[in-house]
Amino acid sequence: MDKVACRTPAIGRDGVTNIPAWKFDTIRAAILDALKGGPIKAMTLKDAVGERLDDKTLADLGKLGWHVVTVKLEMEVRGEIEHLDVKGPQQIRAV
Repeated sequence: MDKVACRTPAIGRDGVTNIPAWKFDTIRAAILDALKGGPIKAMTLKDAVGERLDDKTLADLGKLGWHVVTVKLEMEVRGEIEHLDVKGPQQIRAV
């Protein structure tokens, strides 16, 4: 089974988490779809992703929140998404 190495943009944290490619691709596509309408609050990202997945996929994924954070961090490292410099809750957008 193919795996994707997911990194974190945090300085001093060099760890890599490997997740199945199908999980990465599924979550990444849902994140990008959620961001099509513009920036969203990071705290609502899990729910936005969950709304875009069917029940079987959600069951097969396991912990949705953990996977969303893991994929989101790798997408930040890749430069696909970024945090907005705004006051209040953290917001992200597609680059």
